[in-house]
Amino acid sequence: QVQLVESGGGLVQPGGSLRLSCVASGLSFDDQYIGWFRRAPGKEREGVSCISRDDGRTWSADSVKGRFAISGDKSKNTVYLEMNSLKPEDTAVYYCAADSLACSMWFRDHGADLMDYWGKGTLVTVSS
Repeated sequence: QVQLVESGGGLVQPGGSLRLSCVASGLSFDDQYIGWFRRAPGKEREGVSCISRDDGRTWSADSVKGRFAISGDKSKNTVYLEMNSLKPEDTAVYYCAADSLACSMWFRDHGADLMDYWGKGTLVTVSS
C-alpha cells in the first residue's frame, strides 16, 4: 500500500522560508516520479515541483523557479520542498504526489487528474 505523508506546513511571513517533507512508502519501481502540487483557495490544483527517483532530475513551475527547490533523500524515502522568498500567493494546501507519469506532464492543465497517489496535504499560509 502506497503512503505519502507530508509535514512542514505552517504560517510564515512574506519573504520567509519553509521546508516541506514527504515520506513515501510502498512505491513500486514504476512510480518513478514524485513531487508537489498545491491548491490555493478558489483555484484548481497545480503542479509545483517534481523529481525523478531514478536520476534526480527536477522540474518546477515557472511561478516558483528561483524560489523553490525540490530534492530527495533515497535513504530516507523522503522528498523535500525548500520554499524561499514566500509570497502571499503561495498560500495553499501542498500535496505530495507520485506517479509513473513523467514530470514534464505534471504541469499541463489538469495534470493533477492523472496522478495515482496522493498525500493528505499540508497547509502553507503566507501572511503578515
